Amino acid sequence: MADVSRRLSNVPRDRYDWEFVPESDQTFERALEKARAGKRLTVDDGIALITTGTDRPGIDPERKEQVLEAADRRRAEVVGEEVTFVANLNNNVTTACNTGCLFCNFKDTSRNFLVENDESHSGFTRTPEESRRIVENALDTGIYEVTSVSGLHPALALDDEHLEILDGSDRGDLNYRPAVQYEKDPGTYCEQLRAMSVGGVHVHSMTPEEAYHARRGTDWSYEEVYRRLAAAGLDSVPGTAAEILVDEVREVICPGKIRSEEWVEAMEAAAAVGLPMTATIMYGHVENEAHRVLHLDVIRDLQERTGAITEFVPLSFVHPSTPLYERGMVDGGATADEDELMIAVSRLYLDNVDHIQSSWVKYGDELGLKMLSCGADDFMGTILSEEITKRAGGRFGEYRSFEEYVEMITAIGRIPAERSTDYEQRRRIDPTDPPFGPELGPRADGTPLLEQ
Repeated sequence: MADVSRRLSNVPRDRYDWEFVPESDQTFERALEKARAGKRLTVDDGIALITTGTDRPGIDPERKEQVLEAADRRRAEVVGEEVTFVANLNNNVTTACNTGCLFCNFKDTSRNFLVENDESHSGFTRTPEESRRIVENALDTGIYEVTSVSGLHPALALDDEHLEILDGSDRGDLNYRPAVQYEKDPGTYCEQLRAMSVGGVHVHSMTPEEAYHARRGTDWSYEEVYRRLAAAGLDSVPGTAAEILVDEVREVICPGKIRSEEWVEAMEAAAAVGLPMTATIMYGHVENEAHRVLHLDVIRDLQERTGAITEFVPLSFVHPSTPLYERGMVDGGATADEDELMIAVSRLYLDNVDHIQSSWVKYGDELGLKMLSCGADDFMGTILSEEITKRAGGRFGEYRSFEEYVEMITAIGRIPAERSTDYEQRRRIDPTDPPFGPELGPRADGTPLLEQ
């Protein structure tokens, strides 16, 4: 086995004594041959491809291009030439959170929100009534989907029954305070979902971490939690909070979060009650290439058991305003070469997930478009409000018009297509027939989503 101890360029060598390191018994040439032939890859194969071979240090430019080419061919075979996107709105309910993830600057310590606190802060909490108004106002713009991923506010409970259990508990480890102690009452998760589920809009919410928060202090299964959430209006589940599904990495970057096994358990439960879901990876911080491939292996196994994953979303770590960067634990994020290889190996390794997303919020337009020739076929959504990446120091904007999408996608010779959240509905857009607007949303009529 080749002993290659190099770490990512943004992590000082030997800072962490990882159990898993980017070593492989497989040669790059053999792994590439398997990828080109469409054979199922092993972890060793994936490591050989994502490192461009462990027989030499660094990323080999020629080998990298071979991996990207193989991934682009696989993309064309699986999904063709369409580049899809969804008309969506972000409505994150609260930034209040005590989890303390070191990669995140979205959250605000929940004590900032207490009535007794007299210090100013930039965080927010929305009541169910406010969430309803936000979604209701956005429906006429033509959105298909509302996405909601929030901090773990201590007052948030699943429903009224859960509130009663939490109010009656004498446990001090449940991260719970009654809503009357806060400036604003976030309601319950079910109230928020009912508020956002208006006018036939698709509600994409409740990550495994939020589901964990929604069952704390009870003996309820994840399946019971997601069943109640679905009854309240939840339509699909974002597979975020995954970060890196290798616990030795989670212990460094998010020790307060659920472990990898519990993330998988929650996702299996969501699938069991009929909820489609996405899956993500957040990479480019302290982890190495072996961790990335092990994460892909977890996702592929999960898809084998559930068949419920509609897309895989690689999220490149945005570092400038995060504790990891401020504490000197990282010097930056992933390189462009690493980003391209992450997309490409995701396409080649995840042979049972049809759609791979390129995040323009994380990559920007130029690199985001490049990813569409590295194996990706989806280009996110309009995201009429985006706070998480912005608060971490992101600099690539907060929204995208259909006109921009059509212009960029046709410029690279691909076919723009509006889609539903689950990809079951797709509408090709004729670039010679403006104006361009959504038509799949419950109130969409082709009118441009945003004024130009």
